[in-house]
Amino acid sequence: MIPSDAQALELHRKYGSKDVIVEHCKTVTKVANVLAGEFQTKGVAVDAKAITAGALLHDIGRSRTQTVRHGVEGSEIIEHEGVDRKVVEIVRKHVGAGISPEEAKLLGLPELDYVPRTLEERIVCFADKMVDSSTVRQFEAEVQRFTVKKHDVVRLLALKRGLQEELGEDPEPLIFDKIKESR
Repeated sequence: MIPSDAQALELHRKYGSKDVIVEHCKTVTKVANVLAGEFQTKGVAVDAKAITAGALLHDIGRSRTQTVRHGVEGSEIIEHEGVDRKVVEIVRKHVGAGISPEEAKLLGLPELDYVPRTLEERIVCFADKMVDSSTVRQFEAEVQRFTVKKHDVVRLLALKRGLQEELGEDPEPLIFDKIKESR
């Protein structure tokens, strides 16, 4: 099952997500939907329903923990609820700019591949990096945050570059233009 917006928000309520987390998820969803729409306009097939559900639910695991483990926790929550595997993978793989099995082991996570690979997974992961709390920000701010925290900046830049190459243009101005239009 791919949950509707209402069903996704009901899952947040059921698991006690804080309002600030739900608002963040809603903003990430707006950004992800802009990107999905741009890909669709260019004739690229994307599963828009999975993107919307994955973006709305990507931080549901923060109802259990504020650590990097929230991706695993969130994926377990929605898997338990019978959510489609595609959405489960979007939620599990949105952390950082992806985490390899070796890195996962060092972080104490199940030794799985957390690198977003499908277009849907990469769109939600990138959209999350464009949003601080419930504010859409420049991608460069996330690059700076990754640098300070000594996260994998190369992988983060590759995430954006990959989407840019597939889209044929920088996704950032598109996001800001479309978000501005929707206000």
